[in-house]
Amino acid sequence: MDKNEFTLLNKIQSPEDLRKLSVDELPLVCKELRQDIVEELSVNPGHLASSLGVAEITVALHYVYDTPDDRIVWDVGHQAYGHKILTGRREQFCTNRKLGGLKPFPSPTESEYDTFACGHASNSVSAALGMAVAAKLEHNNKRHVVAVIGDGAMSGGLAFEGLNNVSSSPNDLLIILNDNNMSIDRSVGGMKQYLIGLSTNETYNAIRFKAARWLHGRGMLSEDRRKGLIRLTNAMKSAISHQQNVFEGMNIRYFGPFDGHDIKELVRILRQMKDMKGPKLLHLHTQKGHGYAPAEKDVTTWHAPGKFNPDTGERLVDNDPNKPQKYQDVFGHTLLELAKQNPKIVGVTPAMPSGCSMNIMMKEMPDRTFDVGIAEGHAVTFSGGMAKDGLLPFCNIYSAFAQRAFDNIIHDVALLNLNVVLCFDRAGLVGEDGATHHGAFDLAALRPIPNLTISSPMDEHELRRLMYTAQLPDKGPFVIRYPRGGGVLQDWRCPFEEIAVGTGRKLKDGSDVAVLSIGPIGNNVTEAIKRMQASGDKSQESVSVAHYDMRFLKPIDEQILEEVGKKFRRIVTVENGTKKGGLGSAVLEWMNDHGYHPEVIRLGLPDEFVEHGKVSELQKIVGLDEESIIKAIVS
Repeated sequence: MDKNEFTLLNKIQSPEDLRKLSVDELPLVCKELRQDIVEELSVNPGHLASSLGVAEITVALHYVYDTPDDRIVWDVGHQAYGHKILTGRREQFCTNRKLGGLKPFPSPTESEYDTFACGHASNSVSAALGMAVAAKLEHNNKRHVVAVIGDGAMSGGLAFEGLNNVSSSPNDLLIILNDNNMSIDRSVGGMKQYLIGLSTNETYNAIRFKAARWLHGRGMLSEDRRKGLIRLTNAMKSAISHQQNVFEGMNIRYFGPFDGHDIKELVRILRQMKDMKGPKLLHLHTQKGHGYAPAEKDVTTWHAPGKFNPDTGERLVDNDPNKPQKYQDVFGHTLLELAKQNPKIVGVTPAMPSGCSMNIMMKEMPDRTFDVGIAEGHAVTFSGGMAKDGLLPFCNIYSAFAQRAFDNIIHDVALLNLNVVLCFDRAGLVGEDGATHHGAFDLAALRPIPNLTISSPMDEHELRRLMYTAQLPDKGPFVIRYPRGGGVLQDWRCPFEEIAVGTGRKLKDGSDVAVLSIGPIGNNVTEAIKRMQASGDKSQESVSVAHYDMRFLKPIDEQILEEVGKKFRRIVTVENGTKKGGLGSAVLEWMNDHGYHPEVIRLGLPDEFVEHGKVSELQKIVGLDEESIIKAIVS
């Protein structure tokens, strides 16, 4: 369908325009909204299935509520593409996730309709509760606040902390539970099973709702009486049904489950609940990828499918056999190899088995792999518990998501010096997912923690060797970080060899400048030096450059540092992480502590949040591309 043929969507420049339509027109709005998302994402890749699944919820919310004054707080913003299109950004949506274009996730810095940051999961209930309480304290009785959270995000600990506070703080918050029985991979755990089995009589809810309004209208239902009545009816209902509703057990009114794709019914329900006092939860069943057959059949693949033919559903995948494997695939295959050799190895992932390629081991050894849901802190502590009793967990977490497990790493792994291998995928710049997803802070955050070994391989062979080393006896907590996407070696398989912990390697000798790098960003250094030598520019060719791959941030290779401190007056450090507190800082500290005073130029991520764009574009902006490295060497 040509965009000019969208009879209703073309009329909507803001939610105010949407609210001018009749309820009978809304099904067509949802259909056109889905088609617009499919067509746009077919050429400008992004998160598809999630946004298709919430089309009706999105339309209904903006239709019933007076946004942006009323607050809609999204949880995990990859479901909010329809929200962006309906809130004045349709013409700009072609720039989504591109350098200088729309942000990949909702952000208050982009639009007044985006109420909070939501790149990560499980924060919507807490943030929305804060807004609801603020409205009460500011005597803004007209403002409504709605949190939209998925069943996957509901498994996160912060969501439960928020629910606990919702039940005890005066508020009129509405929580919409978007239950599609999926996160990115299939949802897991007891909450998933509970939501599948949960049913509440709709007639009962309707009668109770009408009775409460009738009593309140006649002044017979004060706030204390209302709470007491809720507790009484919840107890009676639990006794009759032999089922305790966890939400009503927390004094949060529960409604549902309802069909989340019935737009007219959604509007009716939301209108009835809009001015209801006290916290309430609306449980909606939806289908990820709804309305687009290929995405309905394989939601994991179509979570972020890349470019595709919107008419046929054929994905336009680069199947170049000479293209290097992704680092996460090398991790997945290597983990399975090691697990076959070492029966103590187990795999742990917080909801990302396909994203981190732990599904390779999961397929062959399902009893030794554990997807714990969106719960990074639990993943680390769970791994610590297994390690305490003799197993050797490989716990794979995306670097940016590992920020939520910082305390667990310290208290539940490092403090006891447990043999847990923490593999941080998507470390450094990740590209189009932007500031919420860049793995910028792991090196600097973890470096002060005692007992940790912190490493980063320069290529796939080094990744395999570090994984092998980490599972050898008595290595303690061992961090291995590597970036998103493809490696650099076509032939990535190599024999397993132990790497002495805390040792780097000299890749090239030189006499004028020493470049110290850690991780795959060292490949940019190698290419930069080659370009200098072949440039034809005497000012570049005359500079003798030594290159050291440090491999370990902690313990750092002091022999290399002593050699460099004695020999060189100029040092350049290069790291794909924040340069405050990382490799460059470690080198400066060591040089100062040992009486060496070279000029140290640090290249890394700046002290600001880096926005979205292609990795190559971002590297140029932050000064990690080959040209910037050359400039730092010769300046």
